[in-house]
Amino acid sequence: MNRPATNRALLRGVTRRRFDRRAALRLGATAAGGVAASAALAACGVQSQRQEPMTEAQAREFWASQRQHGTANFANWPLYMDADRTPLKEFTARTGITVNYSEPINDMPSWFGKIQPQLAAGQSIGYDLIMISSGVTFTKLRALGYFVPLDRSRLPNFTANAGEQYRHSTFDPGNIYSIPYTAGITGIAYNPKYVKRKITSIADLWDPAFAGRVGMFADSDEMANFGLMRIGVAPEKSTPDDWRRAAKVLREQRDAGLVRAYYNQNYVKPLAGGDIWLTMAWSGDVFQQNISENTGLEFVIPEEGGTLWTDNMTIPRGAENPLDAMTLMDNFYAPPVAAQLTEIINYISPVPAVHDLIAAHAEGATGEEKDTLTTLAESPLLFPTEAEYARLHPFGDRTPVQDRLFQGLFEPISEG
Repeated sequence: MNRPATNRALLRGVTRRRFDRRAALRLGATAAGGVAASAALAACGVQSQRQEPMTEAQAREFWASQRQHGTANFANWPLYMDADRTPLKEFTARTGITVNYSEPINDMPSWFGKIQPQLAAGQSIGYDLIMISSGVTFTKLRALGYFVPLDRSRLPNFTANAGEQYRHSTFDPGNIYSIPYTAGITGIAYNPKYVKRKITSIADLWDPAFAGRVGMFADSDEMANFGLMRIGVAPEKSTPDDWRRAAKVLREQRDAGLVRAYYNQNYVKPLAGGDIWLTMAWSGDVFQQNISENTGLEFVIPEEGGTLWTDNMTIPRGAENPLDAMTLMDNFYAPPVAAQLTEIINYISPVPAVHDLIAAHAEGATGEEKDTLTTLAESPLLFPTEAEYARLHPFGDRTPVQDRLFQGLFEPISEG
């Protein structure tokens, strides 16, 4: 396939952090459904709006009846595709399927509120393929029966090329309803201009040597995850007693004057400028900052662990062109297409073969394009090792009653 020219301006333009990106994961629920999801629905007052999920037999009958219509309506986050929609144009040229692409998603809660009434009524929402982040919204939509189960026989590229880490999610075991579009990591970033030793541990965020120069996330789930890992507890296995202990060590960190500020999405410039020296960070932010301004920031997955989030492609009930959407989903798992997408958006690809393809692209490039592609191919922010993946955790699951306790413990820390 013909690969579009890659240049630094393109990379800088499409890797800007999307508006309120982390609101998608604020409640952090990554359960597969079951009791926790049912409790969530009952507490939210939407149990009566549930659609009966398709049985396996109904799903087989559904897919056997489908025909391609030559159109797929795709709803995505902003800045998750190049402005020219190059991968989609090439998909249309290969398949004859026209993709109507739009970017209506700015955060998961409001996106759920927008699509839920039509889905509850059994109506089309006007999209055949929608992006849903790993988190409470995915859990709700699945428990409400609003997803179409995927026909795995129609996903040969996913079957052949998906990495093992993306075949066994806690929120959708077996990829019954979703396959990842891309992923990102929460870890620690530091500025080696001011930090004269390697940062390796979450405990470094509690080091008195960095008093007043530590950044923490204001998001209660992200902050709590690091507090839990600080006390040796995996977030996805934590209990209310663990939350209380984690909140205690986070309050101690704050009260000792270690934390300069609790950040939402504005921590990178203070880190680059020296206002803070080390901070909780998202891998994509640090990669963008380094490639655009050559600041040399370091990003690490702490030895205690970090967190892994994914944005996931799903087909909603009532989709008018589900087979076309399925074809498009699988298209993103063809390694050349996955590599092209990674070169555009600079997030972690769920296709391991992307690394060698980008490295080969770098070998054949010249000048600034070669430098950019080499940086991509060599970046651990885009290509974590197996050992690093082993230290990444999903977000924990909570019922609404538990979440009220959780938020009551952690929200006041950044507000105090």
